[in-house]
Amino acid sequence: MSETIQVAIIRTVKPGCEAEFEEALHNFVQRSLSLSGQMGVSIIRPMPGSGSREYGIIRKFSDRDALNGFRTSPEYLEWNQHVLNLTEGESHVEELSGLESWFTLPGHALKPLPQWKMAVVTYVGVDVVTTLLFYAIGPVIQSWPFLIRNSAFNIVVVAGLTWIAMPLLTRVFNSWMQTKQI
Repeated sequence: MSETIQVAIIRTVKPGCEAEFEEALHNFVQRSLSLSGQMGVSIIRPMPGSGSREYGIIRKFSDRDALNGFRTSPEYLEWNQHVLNLTEGESHVEELSGLESWFTLPGHALKPLPQWKMAVVTYVGVDVVTTLLFYAIGPVIQSWPFLIRNSAFNIVVVAGLTWIAMPLLTRVFNSWMQTKQI
């Protein structure tokens, strides 16, 4: 069984070229989604007022062959040629493991992080959230049927991680997460 692949493409748009880049990006995405093995695309635009001109383009492929086909497709090659005059330098391309979105501060592009560090911080978040919930809602839902109790508990865990724990832990551990190992 092949594993899906996510790729982050980071582009810095030249000042004053944002509208033309947006239009070219929209047209390219529409044309490229028909290519074999495409599983979706997400665009991360600069936060208004941030002064950033960095765009993140996250693409998901069904497998390595689909990614390779995309990279050599006329659509992709034409897109790269077209945006050369709209962007600064070459694009920065990285494969992602999937958890990066939890570890990205608002207004910053997704980038690959060491998986073991993401696992450590995720463990801390899960441990804290489940421990707190066990004491806070455990007694209330204890008499519920197992499947309903388990589903309700997990919904609250996921919500707590997504909107409370991981944003907080990302800020607390951000510099450690970004540190490269020698």
